[in-house]
Amino acid sequence: MSRKHKDKKPVNLIAHTNPKSPITEQYRLIRTNIQFTSVDKGIRSIVVTSSEPNEGKTTTAVNLAIVMAQQDKKVILVDADLRKPSVHYAFNLSNLHGLTSVLTKQANLGKAICNTDVPNLDILTSGPIPPNPSELLNSKAIEMTIDELKGIYDYIILDTPPVLVVADSQVVVNKCDGVIMVVASGKTNKQRAVKAKELLTKANSALLGVVLNGIETDSSTYYYYQS
Repeated sequence: MSRKHKDKKPVNLIAHTNPKSPITEQYRLIRTNIQFTSVDKGIRSIVVTSSEPNEGKTTTAVNLAIVMAQQDKKVILVDADLRKPSVHYAFNLSNLHGLTSVLTKQANLGKAICNTDVPNLDILTSGPIPPNPSELLNSKAIEMTIDELKGIYDYIILDTPPVLVVADSQVVVNKCDGVIMVVASGKTNKQRAVKAKELLTKANSALLGVVLNGIETDSSTYYYYQS
């Protein structure tokens, strides 16, 4: 089931609505690879980004959060795309209070966090769009917020803007335990993807892997994780 809002591209919550589908199984594969990677590293806060817009990063972040929650883990999905947020549309939530409200001390974390109908999954929407997204995401407040969330949740998934569009992702990744980059089959330019990877590396991020989405096999579109 996809949930739409005006001209926003729908985000498919397939891991929740169709847990037995081949696509959902690919999200479980991503989850498994992350868990194997985190055996010694303790990976709990994960940034999901892409090189450019419309490559499937939000869909990946949402469904990764869902399959992690399905393992009876407490998970929070944070919309850290403070320029074009879309997580609240996917879950039909209010965006009156969210991450920006917490970072600017307009609301406490308890007030800003939203419950969902997915067991074990909570959402921290972006909140009102600020005039200074990069500065907010590069603040001490975001580090404190992530630390506070780690005291409550097993996993924190952050949806962030595309790397080559703005610097926001680069300032967030080194505050988290790892990053996943999403690329679109037949759409993402190879050189642009390499450039995005280089920028993430320069930002001292731990690149966990790449999700290649949009591969057609028979009648299904699925996601593949490569460490």
